Amino acid sequence: MVRIPPLAARHNALRCIACIKGRPLALLNRAVPQWPPAPVQVRQKRPFSQEHVPASGSVAAAPEGELRGYFSFPAASEQKDFKPGNTVTVHGFLGKRRDKSAKLTFCDLKSPKGFDVQIVSAVDAKNAGGPASVLHKEFRNIPAYSPVAATGILQLRPGADANLAGPESQFELRLTQIQSLNDFPKDIIVSQDAVWPLSARHLQMRFDPMLRDRLHLRSKVNSTARQCLESLGFNEYETPILFKSTPEGAREFLVPTRRPGLAYALPQSPQQYKQILMASGASNYFQFARCFRDEDSRADRQPEFTQLDMEMSFATGLDVMKTVEDVIQAIFRMLQSRALPRELDGIQYTDPARIAERYGNSALHDEGSALWPIPDSNFVRIKYQRAMSDFGIDKPDLRIAGHIQRIDHLVTNNFTSMITNLETPIVEAAQFKLKGTLAENQAFIRGFMDRISNSTINIDPSCTPGVFIFDETKPLDGLSAFGHEGAGGMAMMETEYWPALEHGDLLIVHARKDVPFQGEGSTDLGRLRKAIYDAAVQEGFLDRDISQKFCWITDFPLFTPDDTPGEGQGGAAGLKATHHPFTAPLTLKDAELLRSDPLKATADHYDLVLNGVEIGGGSRRIHLADMQKYVFTHILQMPESGISRFNHLLEALRAGCPPHAGFALGWDRFIAMLCDVESVRDVITFPKNQKGEDLMVKSPSYLTKPQMETYHIAPNRWEFKDKKEV
Repeated sequence: MVRIPPLAARHNALRCIACIKGRPLALLNRAVPQWPPAPVQVRQKRPFSQEHVPASGSVAAAPEGELRGYFSFPAASEQKDFKPGNTVTVHGFLGKRRDKSAKLTFCDLKSPKGFDVQIVSAVDAKNAGGPASVLHKEFRNIPAYSPVAATGILQLRPGADANLAGPESQFELRLTQIQSLNDFPKDIIVSQDAVWPLSARHLQMRFDPMLRDRLHLRSKVNSTARQCLESLGFNEYETPILFKSTPEGAREFLVPTRRPGLAYALPQSPQQYKQILMASGASNYFQFARCFRDEDSRADRQPEFTQLDMEMSFATGLDVMKTVEDVIQAIFRMLQSRALPRELDGIQYTDPARIAERYGNSALHDEGSALWPIPDSNFVRIKYQRAMSDFGIDKPDLRIAGHIQRIDHLVTNNFTSMITNLETPIVEAAQFKLKGTLAENQAFIRGFMDRISNSTINIDPSCTPGVFIFDETKPLDGLSAFGHEGAGGMAMMETEYWPALEHGDLLIVHARKDVPFQGEGSTDLGRLRKAIYDAAVQEGFLDRDISQKFCWITDFPLFTPDDTPGEGQGGAAGLKATHHPFTAPLTLKDAELLRSDPLKATADHYDLVLNGVEIGGGSRRIHLADMQKYVFTHILQMPESGISRFNHLLEALRAGCPPHAGFALGWDRFIAMLCDVESVRDVITFPKNQKGEDLMVKSPSYLTKPQMETYHIAPNRWEFKDKKEV
């Protein structure tokens, strides 16, 4: 135990440590400001070196206040004090200095609290060499971007009206005192077009206003969602991060322990804990849950992510969907009075009026006061089978005009053989009314097909898309491959969701197997249609639609054929749960199908889709222990070792667990959609890269041999970087 001398205790903590350990403070040989009490106060920088510490190691004789500037500075004034003539103190970061002359300097100060002001430092020629002159010189010596505490007399800018706006736009600060709290280094170059890597995320957040605004918006949306759920009677419960490994489908992150053979697993979601909460009598639960999955990173996926997790007892799927709609409506009501940080067509917008000016007043709410309408009746509900047939995907983008149309009756066997080698396939078509000329549209689709021919969309090699431009100047309107009857039928076809083809329209035809949809996420044409739409918008061939279009996808198959038995839930039946193995059948008839034909059973499972992106999903849960065990044992045919890992859940269900349903909203994706950014990394404070690495802190890091021994990790299976021990 170390006894601290009373005199040393009255000094700053750093001096105490130096005194106790008997170490010199030469390592603090740096510029240190002071605060002399004077109307115009100036901090002279002096080095603090070993000579200030007596040989005895006592700090009693150390100069008073030498380090005080690092541990004390004047408090910032409150907003109510921002009135002309008042002396106020503002904390913040200096901008670039604007020297009008040797005796007049302006500089903006950005305050984290929102009190942005313009600092004015001026020296009267009569007072050259006086305190004001010293202050002026000191101010000009502080590097741009340094954190400071600035004190001065507040006054209106010339021509400004204090009743029109806040201090950040109407006032300037006549400097009387300034303290640099940490000089910004010269080796960090800041420019308007600087691109900051993830390893310098702290600088990107500081100097990229769009990123900073997105993170601020996320905080506001979090708060709004939390307030809404609390008003609806929900309670926020925290669930453990250190969980256990259970076969739910995705790969898990394991956390080894010092006990041989035992490890935790980070939760893929709080799914089992929230069901146990329902069994415990907790009625309505929510939390902003951290989730972990050891999967390949994509633009919309991170190894660790956040979801707004919720569960309701004595509830159905309809109850949960209504609650989710209430939360989103509350968020959009908040957004109506707040600017969204969005970049459209390479231009940054934070003011809704500027977006409306560029994209028309239709981008605003009917009252003209907000960018986004409240999606009250806009939550369209679409059953899974219809989504797959009409859009070719279970997360349709409702901004794309029209539907996919079956055209089997209009094509000949000769035409079919040209696009596929499948026997008796289903032939479908999608159309786009592009804005370019016929030649421009042809060049666009030719370039698009060349780019995707061997890659991203993953088209079945047994089928080749047929690409046509409707051309009224050519025989059969450019559709001669269809034959006379087929071309005429295509030209005349018109339905509610298929407008008649016109000169220059793009037509995509594709074939697929004539089999029922059994949980697949998309068809080749569905993916192709979405990719063409995105490319056409990007290249200006379709108007950019900045609206937010939600839809619910419901009535999914309860189980899906599994081509890789042993994966998913680890069963041997060749089946896997479409959502997860805790999802309940939709109706009594579907429950009865569990015994006779589980692939025909429909789930009470619902996904929420926004502009072609699934942002959340949920289901009504199996609340009967016997039914849950039957699913594990007889339908999925999981091994006993796998079922035993769910004994805690089965015991909770057996103890009179009520019916319950829940939902998880992918928070990172949702915020990214609101801000119109492609990657969730743009709305996460410290994201991982595509390799799952945090370049800011350099994680994951290599283990040392002692760590491997402590946690029983076999070193003979470990590869050290450059074959060197770390």
